[in-house]
Amino acid sequence: MYEGLDLSVEVAGLQLASPVLNASGCMGYGDEEGEGLSLDGLGAIVTKTLTPKPIAGNEPPRMVEAPSGLLNSIGLENIGVEGFVAERLERVLARGLPVIASIGGESPEEYALVAARLEGSGVAALEINISCPNVDAGGAAFGLDPHSAAEVVAAVAGASSKPLWVKLSPDAPDPAAVAEAVVRAGASALVAFNTYSAMEIDVQAARPLFKRLKAGLSGPAVRPLGLWRLWQVRERVGCPIIAAGGVRGGEDAARYIMAGACAVQVGTALLADPAAPVRILEGLAGSLREHGWSALSEMVGAARRGPVE
Repeated sequence: MYEGLDLSVEVAGLQLASPVLNASGCMGYGDEEGEGLSLDGLGAIVTKTLTPKPIAGNEPPRMVEAPSGLLNSIGLENIGVEGFVAERLERVLARGLPVIASIGGESPEEYALVAARLEGSGVAALEINISCPNVDAGGAAFGLDPHSAAEVVAAVAGASSKPLWVKLSPDAPDPAAVAEAVVRAGASALVAFNTYSAMEIDVQAARPLFKRLKAGLSGPAVRPLGLWRLWQVRERVGCPIIAAGGVRGGEDAARYIMAGACAVQVGTALLADPAAPVRILEGLAGSLREHGWSALSEMVGAARRGPVE
């Protein structure tokens, strides 16, 4: 299917056979075999966000379809880092792909605590979630400001020797400034971006639908928005960028990669179609052949180099 093509990618020293990953929260902890969870087409597994203590999550409703997308208000529901290490880590590592652990907290010290707990594990890298819009403390608050974002990353860097991926917020007034700050603080790679703050009204009840008012918007509607923000971030930093937001097929992934990303994460599309990563990878392969390229590296940043001759 991919004969003659090199679809592998290196992200901050981590070699991945595929540039397609799941977005955090869209495959649980990555070990749920027998529940329709396929790893076909994926280059790594990204866990749901792990916090120092278990979190029950937000009150329902938690998910609702929106025009060209999905609104979610999950609230970082998870069993806590101790529960993950004791109950899930061995199984997810046994699935044979690099594991990227998403971590969260309400303070830089809490992020560092989770990172330190995973230091001796087989986890390949940490994804620092400073951008979740669905929690009251921590979450997106850190990702909106370069200084607070850098504080979190510096704390994690002091507690972990693993590559650090930082998941950026699209709601930041200047996402590129946040990107610069976290790279200076020790980020090895960036994930651009988390969901967009949004809301919905229950017309019958004449009130906001979600208990917390706002939720996170993902899906096709945000892809052009994410593309523009990624373009701006790439202007300012040179580290690897994993794009996220509205990736449904190979062309969506190709757009992000041509803009300067080296890989993509799939979220909303994966919830609707477990085979989405395979379709996306096949589409990328087709795009490489169409342009006469033999390696994914030739696609990275192609749109920044001008038209193909």
